[in-house]
Amino acid sequence: MARRPLPRILSTGSASIARSREMARTAADGATDVLHPLITVTRGLRRLAAAGRRKWVETPKDKRGPLLFLVGAVILVVVFIPYGPLLALIALMAAAGWKGRDPKPPVQTGPDASQVQRLSAVYEALVPYFSVPEDPSPLYAHGGAWEQAFETYDFDGDGRFDRLSIRYPAYFTDGEAESRARIEQLLHAKLGRGREYHFQWDEEANHLTVTVLAPLTTTIAAQRFVTSPGETVLGFTDGTAVQRTLPVLDGDEQHDVPPVVWRTGPRSTEPHLLIAGRPGSGTTSLMRSVALQALRHGDVLVVEGGGTGDYACLVGRSGVLAVECGLAGALASLEWAAHETERRLIAANRARQAGHPVPDDVRRPLWILLDRPGALGHLAAADGRTDPQTLLQVPLRHGRAAGVTVVVAEQLDSLDALSEPVRQHTRARVLLGPACDEEMRDVLGTLPRTTPADDVPAGRGYARLGTGPVHRLQVPATSDPYDEATSETHRQAVLALLPERVTPGDSAVEAVPEPSTADEAEALAER
Repeated sequence: MARRPLPRILSTGSASIARSREMARTAADGATDVLHPLITVTRGLRRLAAAGRRKWVETPKDKRGPLLFLVGAVILVVVFIPYGPLLALIALMAAAGWKGRDPKPPVQTGPDASQVQRLSAVYEALVPYFSVPEDPSPLYAHGGAWEQAFETYDFDGDGRFDRLSIRYPAYFTDGEAESRARIEQLLHAKLGRGREYHFQWDEEANHLTVTVLAPLTTTIAAQRFVTSPGETVLGFTDGTAVQRTLPVLDGDEQHDVPPVVWRTGPRSTEPHLLIAGRPGSGTTSLMRSVALQALRHGDVLVVEGGGTGDYACLVGRSGVLAVECGLAGALASLEWAAHETERRLIAANRARQAGHPVPDDVRRPLWILLDRPGALGHLAAADGRTDPQTLLQVPLRHGRAAGVTVVVAEQLDSLDALSEPVRQHTRARVLLGPACDEEMRDVLGTLPRTTPADDVPAGRGYARLGTGPVHRLQVPATSDPYDEATSETHRQAVLALLPERVTPGDSAVEAVPEPSTADEAEALAER
């Protein structure tokens, strides 16, 4: 049986119908845009009428008469004043337009689906640590409600945690460092790696607050900091850790950043400093920064055990007593420093007994900077000589009263070579570079309340002054200006802080010019 062709209207009608629908939809959208003010005013009039009707219904019957009289009086006054009806109409249209505007979308007050999933995952991960079978009403239980355990929570724009406040049961052993470390390690993994977190434990209220820390800036170079005599800027930390800021230049811009200030002098509780770190972590840069700040108000004696010439820029400078790299020179310089400490003590004691002020040469601070004493100790043991660290006992014990400050820098793998007086009297500690928990406890005495960064730049670490809290630290970039790998910006920053070069009167040594480029710095280092 032959199939009859469909009528033409059925085969071509679908396309024309689609075009007609599109035209009608476009016309409706255009009409809506044009008539939008009229629609808004009409909606507002309807809402005003509904509000008036509700007001009339809610009004008691005994008060409806006075209300009608008041409305009539107002209408009569409006009719008889000049331009009254026109003004009343304009006011009515304005009120209707305001009342008929589109309502604002509801503000989301709770977490969305992805955030709820993250909160539930963190809650379930904490259940094995914050629950025991004997608890009749556990705060943490598998399948429980995380709303009771998490008081506040904030998320960033990427949907990751920015802040989280956690309640935990009172029987959790929050006084043990191992228990806290397990919780901190778990939260570091669940909240997202690659960021640094600060953990604030409130043992009294059974409350833990986890906050994401902003990365510390690494672009601040060496410069003249606004400090008083006896204050040394070790680096910069978080704004919530200290209550003081310093104006610094970060490139071409000036910012106020929170510093870690180490105070020395007769009233200091931590008169000596120990710096520890791995090779390339920035210990030498910090020593150089301390030397440049100390030269503003005192004299500096540098003893370098590594023999790399990292302090060659200080040779012959005003205020630099000596820069020794060999064993013989180091022993002679440290022996002189011990006798100088004794002389200062005797001079200060005699002046006080006589009722005279302390002499100026005693009041002027003396800084002893010893970099890598372990290497010098090995050389001394091989030659059968005295360990240079034994000559530090007098400056370490009596340095605070004599105005003598000792700064020792050593690598982490050589901390065992430090003598007991050095460990005992250097209560201000700085740890730079990556380190395990045992190394942090050995240097700082306790673990920091923050998680370590995955990528540790040079000069990043922790600082602890005495028995105070552990601060995150970023050392200002103080590179060797004679190193060809130093950038021009950092080279000029250090050269601007160096004192003028002086030549002894009984010497005919030619003054060495300052390098202005990397080639000149390399040639000067070869000389």
